[in-house]
Amino acid sequence: MNVLIIGNGGREHAICWKLRHSKEVTDIFCAPGNAGTASIAANVNIAPTDIAALLRFAQEQSIDLTIVGPEAPLAAGIVDKFRAEGLRVFGPTRAAAQLETSKSFAKEFMKRHHIPTAAYEVFHSGESARLRDWLNDCNYPIVLKADGLAAGKGVVIAQDSAEAFRTGTDMLKGTAFGDAGTTLVVEEFLEGIEASVFALTDGNRFVTLAPAQDHKRILDNDLGKNTGGMGAFAPTPHVPSETLADVKIRVIKRCIDGMRNEGVPYTGVLFVGLMLTADGPKVLEFNCRFGDPETQVILPLVDYDLGVLLRDIADGSLQLNRLPLHDANAVCVVMASSGYPDAYEKGKIIAGLDAINEEEEGILVFHAGTRSDGKRVLTAGGRVLGVTALAQGSDIGASIRLAYNAVNRIRFDGAYYRTDIGRKAIRS
Repeated sequence: MNVLIIGNGGREHAICWKLRHSKEVTDIFCAPGNAGTASIAANVNIAPTDIAALLRFAQEQSIDLTIVGPEAPLAAGIVDKFRAEGLRVFGPTRAAAQLETSKSFAKEFMKRHHIPTAAYEVFHSGESARLRDWLNDCNYPIVLKADGLAAGKGVVIAQDSAEAFRTGTDMLKGTAFGDAGTTLVVEEFLEGIEASVFALTDGNRFVTLAPAQDHKRILDNDLGKNTGGMGAFAPTPHVPSETLADVKIRVIKRCIDGMRNEGVPYTGVLFVGLMLTADGPKVLEFNCRFGDPETQVILPLVDYDLGVLLRDIADGSLQLNRLPLHDANAVCVVMASSGYPDAYEKGKIIAGLDAINEEEEGILVFHAGTRSDGKRVLTAGGRVLGVTALAQGSDIGASIRLAYNAVNRIRFDGAYYRTDIGRKAIRS
């Protein structure tokens, strides 16, 4: 198969790497890709949201399978347009992707299908008076979410009614997150441990990958600003087999069956963001694509041909009841640019990559924000590298040591990373 991967981050590099081990995959193209994907695939200078150009490329290059990485092209209907032209594509349609692109849609869908989630209320532009009255009767803290896509920044935790009303009013007016916030979801604050479960589905059947845990905050001990993710580990001991079984029945199956029964079958990756509360797992959010950096720790644990798996799902003919996984664990430490998640400089030379022997050391360096400049690799994003380590069995301490040993040998001006990735697994 000729495969086209859309995107340019660490997630896409990890997918490229896994597909390079597929017996069914011949040529891999990545649009637009990065310096890491360039070493194992052919980068194509097409933006992920330029659907017309991507469609022409897929037709001209006889692409057998297209895999969509980021959410923006899914929201723009890339799957619908590729399917209309008879092309095989992995991902949900625009209507199905509403599980991520509209938080109010997702919440109301979960309510209809009895999927456990936080209590909530939806407000629209012009309803600031109703919002004020509703907030006066709330328990705090409370969570305010912009309905649409806001680059991971559309969630605010308010500590009191004054802060909640000020923030909510700004959202509804469009001054906080533009059109993404003019519909607002306000929900109860859930306490517990966050975890992620990924299901791969053809719209009827599904298999799950190893449950993972992300680290969103920029600083150690989960302090500081939210980011796209500063590291991850899998499998997480906070989601034992009995909890995963519960999530499969009460969340994933109900979601897939509900979407199909409502005439909007969901295919591709269903990313379930969970809060593990005292009352059981509850859904914080659905995403409609592989997570980043979770992909960098869950794909290396898959003991199956990813090319075959994603092709079968795109064809609506998933053959597996259970996805084989390696008896191993993985830890990913993200190396970011100084200043991230705010303003940061680009174009810094990355040194030390050649000193890491990935096969011998059990290390995988996935590029997230990089570009090639001749023989040099330069920084080109806020999150630059995802340094992933694997160790056999459940000794996650071994993976942590391997990952940080590699991180300490990679250098670029202003490099920053958290020093506590994976510690939650040891504490548990």
